[in-house]
Amino acid sequence: MYTDRIYLTPQEILEKEFKIDARGYRPQEVDKFLDMVIRDYTEYNSIIKKFEKDIKDLMADNSKLKQEIRSLNEQLEISKVEENTNRMPTNVDLLKRISQLEKVVFGKEE
Repeated sequence: MYTDRIYLTPQEILEKEFKIDARGYRPQEVDKFLDMVIRDYTEYNSIIKKFEKDIKDLMADNSKLKQEIRSLNEQLEISKVEENTNRMPTNVDLLKRISQLEKVVFGKEE
């Protein structure tokens, strides 16, 4: 993911050779500084790899949870349908039905 934007690897930094000039830098100081850069680069690489693994794991968990939500919603819809078809009529439902039957039988108009 991020490796395409990083130009140097820790190994390339370690193996880099500089030309020494008469008025050049002290090789020991350059080596010491480059060692610190290598250590940082290595740490950054391990952090990036850890984050990429975390992202991958979280995306997998997210996908799994979305599927679980879909499944639970389907079960909820099925249970609602079953509840509506299997529920016992209440007193209000019975009174409404009796009222409708009376209208049909006795021809009462409201």
